[in-house]
Amino acid sequence: MGKLSDILKWPTGKLDFSGGAIVMGVLNVTPDSFSDGGQFTDVDRAVARGVEMAQQGAAIIDIGAESTRPGSEGVSADEQITRVIGVIKQLSKKIDIPISIDTTHPAVAKAAMDTGAAIINDITALTDEAMMRLAVQTQTPVILMHMQGKPRTMQADPSYTDVVAEVCAYLMERAKAAEASGIPREYILLDPGVGFGKTLEHNLQISNQLDRLCELGYRVLVGASRKRFIGQITGKDKPTDRIFGTAATVAIAVEKGASVIRVHDVAEMLDVIKVSNAIHCAK
Repeated sequence: MGKLSDILKWPTGKLDFSGGAIVMGVLNVTPDSFSDGGQFTDVDRAVARGVEMAQQGAAIIDIGAESTRPGSEGVSADEQITRVIGVIKQLSKKIDIPISIDTTHPAVAKAAMDTGAAIINDITALTDEAMMRLAVQTQTPVILMHMQGKPRTMQADPSYTDVVAEVCAYLMERAKAAEASGIPREYILLDPGVGFGKTLEHNLQISNQLDRLCELGYRVLVGASRKRFIGQITGKDKPTDRIFGTAATVAIAVEKGASVIRVHDVAEMLDVIKVSNAIHCAK
């Protein structure tokens, strides 16, 4: 495979990787997300937070209307659309960076794309044929994630023979399926799904061997921000107290070759990424 270009352009957006890894800011417009649930259910507050993250240096704002924390129940497409569309409509007019829609529902993704979103972030990796068709029709970048099981049950008893090899194989298969359907390789990002059907040890192995995923020829996104395994290591029960633990995962992800880092704390993690990028790129 040829080298990916530093600038990713598509009809509705652009991302610049010339300086190294970039930041995706998390904006959950849900009442029950594990870290920031309930904080941004009000449209004006959500829009203000999106603007703030863009001003802090985020390159993408990722908006989700359905919690995928362990044990969570699904939310209907209609309810997700109700929660997210007003936010996307207003926010897209106030910022000049791409908005991604974090959903597994094709109807939600289409409504978001019609309103101003420019990236599809699908934790089920376009396994829904309707979502695959939408991504092909819109010719937009897609984030394909690995998950063992479903959010409601994924942490019950996750098991692998070789977690890194299995994650890489699954994501490679999904990436090839996306390419075969008509999505350019440059538009495909792979997410190992830290915390999605993985134990503490699995998450550590993925982080330690992330370079294996980064060597497959696609850009890689990592989202370990504030997650439970960081609390298990540090003893910090509150997700908002896991900022320094998150910083360690961010620095390692950049060193291993990740292109996009998905975080809640944009300003703080951008400093981590800037220094990590500088060290990683030093000759």
